[in-house]
Amino acid sequence: MMGDADVVRELQAGNGDALTVLYDRYHNAVLGVGLRILRDRGEAEDALQNVFMEIAERAEQYDPARGTVLVWLMQYAYGRSINRRNYLLVRRFYANVAMGDLSEFEQGALHLYSEAPQECTRFVREALALLDENQRRTIEMVHFEGLNLKDVAKRTKQTFSNVRHHYYRGMTKLKEHLKSIRGNMQAEQRQQVTRMGVSRVRA
Repeated sequence: MMGDADVVRELQAGNGDALTVLYDRYHNAVLGVGLRILRDRGEAEDALQNVFMEIAERAEQYDPARGTVLVWLMQYAYGRSINRRNYLLVRRFYANVAMGDLSEFEQGALHLYSEAPQECTRFVREALALLDENQRRTIEMVHFEGLNLKDVAKRTKQTFSNVRHHYYRGMTKLKEHLKSIRGNMQAEQRQQVTRMGVSRVRA
């Protein structure tokens, strides 16, 4: 079977069938992100179509040195879903914002996406770069592909104990990095407010 990076190269060369291959492999993962964020099947399906249309137009931007094809797709999925969610929130599409069934890491990630969309790609790359291969792949399979730890163990042919270890060690690293990023963002915001106050006093 052709690897994901090879499929994207075919897409970059103008092979339209390559997009179908990517869609077949990852549409459930992209749809899952949309459903978790948008809370509406129709909206999630629209986001799904938009994500794959966009990667077809921007296939040349994929750089395998910066991450897997799945991570690249998830960046688009999270970004587009968050943008659509913010649009719908302003127009009171939702009666309330239900975040309780998202993990702590996902809630923090969504907070970053909504406050600073321009930081999305940098955040994802920095966070995943902290993990070893087993930790990164386990977390991708759980949060991006919707598998549970037992399913991951079967697919990777590892023991459940090892998979659980990879998952929780990886999540600990990601949460620590998330807290660090949020702390830095809040510090920058406080500095901006302080500078604005000083400027007004001087004026």
